[in-house]
Formats: sequence, C-alpha cells, structure tokens
Amino acid sequence: MPSPFPGMNPYLEHPDFWSGVHHLLISEILRTLAPQLRPKYIVAVEVRIYETSGEDSLLVGIPDVVVQRPLTATNPKTNVTVAAPPSQPLKVTVPIPETVKQGYLEIREVETKEVVTAIEILSPVNKRSGEGRKAYEKKRQKVLGSSTHLLEIDLLRSGKPMPFFSNGIQSDYRILVCRSDRRPIADLYAFNLQHTIPKFSLPLKSEDVEPVLDLQALLNNMYDVAGYEMRIDYTREPVPALSETDAAWADALLREQGLR
Repeated sequence: MPSPFPGMNPYLEHPDFWSGVHHLLISEILRTLAPQLRPKYIVAVEVRIYETSGEDSLLVGIPDVVVQRPLTATNPKTNVTVAAPPSQPLKVTVPIPETVKQGYLEIREVETKEVVTAIEILSPVNKRSGEGRKAYEKKRQKVLGSSTHLLEIDLLRSGKPMPFFSNGIQSDYRILVCRSDRRPIADLYAFNLQHTIPKFSLPLKSEDVEPVLDLQALLNNMYDVAGYEMRIDYTREPVPALSETDAAWADALLREQGLR
C-alpha cells in the first residue's frame, strides 16, 4: 500500500520511526546510485559517532517499534514542592551518556579515493542544541571549506534548520545542493507538506553526467517495502504536530482515502 501523502509523510517523523527511516533511506539512495556511478565512483556508507546526554539523549536510541502508545510527552516536566520529607522516595531521571551512531554517504572516486560528494540526511539530534548539532556543524563547515560537494536532505519539520542565507525563505522541508565550484551560491529545494519532493541532480566532477535523484520514489518504495502502512495509526495526529492549516488538509486527505 502506498503512502497516502503526495510528498513527505509526516508520520515518518515520529521518534519511534525516524531512526529506521533514516537508515532505510540511506540504503535506498546507495542502492540507486551505485550502479549508475560505476566504475568511476563508489558509494560508501560512513558512520559519525559521538556521545550525548541529558535532554539531547531523549531524541535518540528510541526503538523503531509501533506507534500505538500515547503520543503525548511521556516525561513531562513537573515542579514538585517538598513540604516535608516524604515517607517514600521520589522518582527522578538522571542523564545517562549515550553513544550515538549516525550514518551518511560519501561518493568517492575509485582511482584517487577522493571524496567528491557528501550526502547527509538530517536527524532530530542534528537540529537541536547539543553534541549532535555541534558534531554535524563541525563536519558541515569542513565540507564547505573543501572541494567536496554537499547534498543535505532535511525531511524534518521540527528543530532549527541548518544555516544558509535564504532571504526569508521558509518551508517545512529542504534539500540543499551545494556545489564546491559555485560556493557561496547553492541550490535550495524548499517544499512543504502538500508538495511532491522535487527531483534534483547529484553533483559530481564537471566532466561527468550527473544522475537525477528521485527522492520521492525512493521514499515511497521504502514505505512500501518496510510495511509502514501496517505500523502507523492514521486516526491519530502525527508527531510533531501539524499546524492548524496543515492538520485540516491532512485530515481531509486521510478521510478521502478511508484512513480516518
């Protein structure tokens, strides 16, 4: 069963699902690009590792299971005034360091081993303050100061977008294609919930024919193969929540397809 949304499915942004979506989408991109880039290039999967704790750790390490549990906050902040020593201890949560592994792709020239293009799919931990964002920003600045192209895919509505000079452009989702030979100018594909994800060319060396990446087709295939239609309850609201206008649009769309 295909995804009921024409573009990005907002239910896939739920913390229970996103780590799996991130992994599967990287795999889909690799599977699609690798045959087109041979024999000059290989598509390598790399992993960035860092430690996080405290509030930042709440965004990672969540198993990719069902979305049937309550979608409200499970660890609300409540101020408790202790008038007298309690007869029983209070339950509190302590920050525990957590090792985070985040995958990304590199297009490398076989002969020279040069990294020609870096492909990044952002996760919630990249878009909130903390070690995850710091680690990614450091990597991003390194790439932008090199001869490597950067392809940055942001399919998450929540969090703070990565910086670029946009003249006030706002959108739910973003794809940034930043060619090393055109910096500081880059191509930004900005789109919203109602839009199909735009196709774009993967930057390579100037003498190469650039393959077109159809991220929408890859996302749809991933949704179908992984059986997300059996794991998502469309009678409930997505997490993060939609704006009032988008919620009304999504409600009408889901009712039209018999999912509500």
